[in-house]
Amino acid sequence: MTKLKGKVALVSGSGRGIGRAIALKLASEGARVVINDLDAEPGDAVAAEIKAMGGDAVAVNGSVSESGFADRFVGAAVEKFGGLDIVVNNAGYTWDATIQKMTDEQFQAMLDVHLVAPFRILRAAAEPIRIFAKKEAEAGQEVFRKVVNISSIAGLYGNAGQASYSSAKASLVGLTRTLCKEWGRYKVNVNCVAFGLINTRLTQPIETQQKTIDVAGRDIKVGVQPQMLDAMARMIPLGRGGTPEEAADAVYLFCSPESNYISGQVVVCGGGLII
Repeated sequence: MTKLKGKVALVSGSGRGIGRAIALKLASEGARVVINDLDAEPGDAVAAEIKAMGGDAVAVNGSVSESGFADRFVGAAVEKFGGLDIVVNNAGYTWDATIQKMTDEQFQAMLDVHLVAPFRILRAAAEPIRIFAKKEAEAGQEVFRKVVNISSIAGLYGNAGQASYSSAKASLVGLTRTLCKEWGRYKVNVNCVAFGLINTRLTQPIETQQKTIDVAGRDIKVGVQPQMLDAMARMIPLGRGGTPEEAADAVYLFCSPESNYISGQVVVCGGGLII
């Protein structure tokens, strides 16, 4: 039996990597999914992939940091699928530098994508959720909704070279715990998953030449030196980095009915890594 049958889910940054795995996992459990990617091609491809497996999805592509995006994203769920049950704030990337070399632009960019964008999406979702919850309460129904914010062990413990990213991810934990208290009356479970080393294009080993990704016209370096990846893997009790599918499973735990009495919590998905 699919546990999310009839549910409507928003998953930001779901055209690639962890976000794609989350969207496919939720869809496999019966959810109708609103996909998002900065670039239209991967976002549309995941929506098509879900449809090909018998599910339902629509893509709302573009930068989560753009003005007006949150209203478009939430509006698509309500207008296309007639509901809003799950919000996963996953979109993001890293733009690293030690603090003396970090520019205002770098610091603000990380706050915008990892903190301000989730705030705007959740703010846009507040009124639809309130309306749905009020109708259900008047009908004597107790219906739980789910918010899962994606943080990082860098947000919990800090990480050299990531003052901006760590600050944004730490602040996201504060947003999670505040909304847990504000939205409990609407029967919304608000939780956070903090990832450790997950093997994606952002953490790929750097071979002869470091790769870059294009983010809003900026060339952002991605990848990790192989020796550093090896050192990180040795620190992980399970002996390796996680897969996007394993990361998605951790998010799914907070989307499932079994989490209906869990809220305001942070779970580390890091193979046992404790810094």
